[in-house]
Amino acid sequence: MSERHPIIAITGSSGAGTTSVTRTFGQIFRREGVKAAVIEGDSFHRHDRQEMKVRQAEAEKAGNNNFSHFGPDNNLFAELEALFRSYGESGRGKTRKYLHDPEEAAPYRQDPGTFTPWEDVCAETDLLFYEGLHGAVVTPDVDIARHPDLLIGVVPVVNLEWIQKLWRDKSKRGYSTEAVTDTILRRMPDYVNYICPQFAYTHVNFQRVPCVDTSNPFIARDIPSPDESFVVIRFAKPKGIDFQYLLNMIHDSFMSRANTIVVPGGKMELAMQLIFTPFIWRMMERRQRASGAL
Repeated sequence: MSERHPIIAITGSSGAGTTSVTRTFGQIFRREGVKAAVIEGDSFHRHDRQEMKVRQAEAEKAGNNNFSHFGPDNNLFAELEALFRSYGESGRGKTRKYLHDPEEAAPYRQDPGTFTPWEDVCAETDLLFYEGLHGAVVTPDVDIARHPDLLIGVVPVVNLEWIQKLWRDKSKRGYSTEAVTDTILRRMPDYVNYICPQFAYTHVNFQRVPCVDTSNPFIARDIPSPDESFVVIRFAKPKGIDFQYLLNMIHDSFMSRANTIVVPGGKMELAMQLIFTPFIWRMMERRQRASGAL
């Protein structure tokens, strides 16, 4: 952790909703005049799209049906930890960008599904903001979770997570239900071993819970709307959180445990604004004091 060069990490699996959380933080950064170095977790996959297809085919041929983006074999955990460590120490580090689609790839004159060259993180940033699969991974070889100053988990109940992934991959990426289902099953061991354990290290978890029937996510025709959901917000260390203020500001919210507040799904963004804006203020105040002391 670093006062001069703070790090915020959003962690959650594919289809969990981390992109919505990232959008809210972007609004906070713009409003508060914070310059963030934004790091996408996909940039630290080990293989590009075509190579991943080849490696997956080879794994299946060898009898490995659990080859996935979630585990250590297909990610650069050491390089991600090196970035976090370097940024915390100096405000610098090496990163790259994964080009998801033709629109992203066009300015670089590269094919979609490829990586840009490694380059230095933009100088003179106020903080580093990571969003991806592995912001709190701990293995015998790496401890990424120890570096961020603020760790946030985004964890919808698993059936909702699958509905969101099915909807996204089918409607935006053209995959069939069978192909997405195969991906879910293939990822399950790595999901259990490398995604779920991260939420024991997060400072705040957001879990969206639908209030409609999601018993069979594979036949769901749409994603339950925010108004059809509640969001469970759990604080690992609730000291300093003004729960009464949150209850007063967010109508129809309630406390379910001493460290947990439940808000209507449509109020998730408001809750995040109310909770994290003071965090950002304190980070920037500490940064200014630390920088001024040098």
